[in-house]
Amino acid sequence: MFDALADRLEDAWKKLRGQDKISSANIQETLKEVRRALLEADVNLQVVKGFIAEVEKQALGAEVISGVNPGQQFIKIVYDELVKIMGESNVPLAQADQPPTVILMAGLQGTGKTTATAKLALYLRKQSKSCLMVATDVYRPAAIDQLITLGKQINVPVFEMGSQANPVDIARQGVQKAKELGVDTVIIDTAGRLQIDTQMMGQLAQIKKIVNPDDTLLVVDAMTGQEAASLTYTFHQQIGITGAILTKLDGDTRGGAALSVRQISGQPIKFVGVGEKVEALEPFYPDRLASRILNMGDVLTLVEKAQEQLDLEDAAKMQAKILEAKFDFNDFLKQMRLLKNMGSLGGVLKLIPGLGKLSGTDIEKGEKELKRTEAMINSMTTEERANPDLLAKSPNRRRRIAKGSGHPETEVSKLIANFTRMRSMMQQMGRGQMPGMPGMPGMPGMGGGMFGGGNQPGFRGQGGSPKKPKKIKKKKGFGDL
Repeated sequence: MFDALADRLEDAWKKLRGQDKISSANIQETLKEVRRALLEADVNLQVVKGFIAEVEKQALGAEVISGVNPGQQFIKIVYDELVKIMGESNVPLAQADQPPTVILMAGLQGTGKTTATAKLALYLRKQSKSCLMVATDVYRPAAIDQLITLGKQINVPVFEMGSQANPVDIARQGVQKAKELGVDTVIIDTAGRLQIDTQMMGQLAQIKKIVNPDDTLLVVDAMTGQEAASLTYTFHQQIGITGAILTKLDGDTRGGAALSVRQISGQPIKFVGVGEKVEALEPFYPDRLASRILNMGDVLTLVEKAQEQLDLEDAAKMQAKILEAKFDFNDFLKQMRLLKNMGSLGGVLKLIPGLGKLSGTDIEKGEKELKRTEAMINSMTTEERANPDLLAKSPNRRRRIAKGSGHPETEVSKLIANFTRMRSMMQQMGRGQMPGMPGMPGMPGMGGGMFGGGNQPGFRGQGGSPKKPKKIKKKKGFGDL
């Protein structure tokens, strides 16, 4: 996400290296780089001009702060302005005084509108709100079938009257059905338009008048760049919208749409689609996205993703096991699967400060390491998973696991040695001690590690017995977190 923009902005900061303070003379080259980076990211020209003017004004008027170099000061100014042009704060969905809350979905064909409808319904269901989806796209019969299929997948009912009914009637009766069922929210999926034509826009305006929605959300494709902002503006002028859902943001390496929509249309981005899975919808937070663009990570989103997968009772049990050094391979496997459920490894790592610059190759290797580790753990017996010390003492068990998983015995030996050391370190950390931490395993650019990569102390050879781990020097990378 926004990799190209992030790289270009980083090149801009380098222009200020070695400077004592920001001045009108030394900032011009940096501003040119920032301007070029934003234009290449397909940000609207008027937005770019206003952004650069404001950044220059703030930079030249900024006080010199002791201990903060000009580059760092400039990054902070750019961050603040990015947040400002994207809307400063999250804008939540509107809530009706009396249920149901009615949400009207609009958009052109191919933007992922029907899928976004289901994603939004699932998001609300996770917030303990009951939902009903209404299928009014009678012009594309597959849209009705698609919504029904998605509804079954997320366990949300769908109201439909077939492809021969009038969309306005379907919308009216759908809202009435929602009232009868007593659901909290009804989401109306309207017909996608190939272009903004008078007839289709008129029908959408009619539906809006009949159902009187609390929110009218336009679904736009982030890959279209600043065109998404122009489309949002046009829809708002013609029918009046209250916000946008930006889809396919995970595939947008430039960022023009996210940086242009609010400024051009005057309407907020309320949600972003960050993947194909039906769970891949996130509330839009300008400050968090600005952090990602500047490779500063997004810890809050990372915590929220973890909380969605984490059971508090399980977490308490896990903490007790760590403190008692009873953390075993069953626990480790559970944590690995929790990480998987949070999304792709690359997506999760880019939320961690300092890891946004990991290359696709590094992430791919890391994912392979995770699969290899899981294969080795799956080849262990129930007894061995619960008692890792059995493996440390038995070369025969390690050989059997190596054959069963299809990986060299040296890899199995490294996994067990690193697991033993990790368990010891986790126990010390739980007691308030901070041991020297090794990097995360085998992930290039992230230290040596847990999953069998690198030269790690532990086993003398393929069939040897464990030796006492040497004192490990602290490495840079994942282990520093």
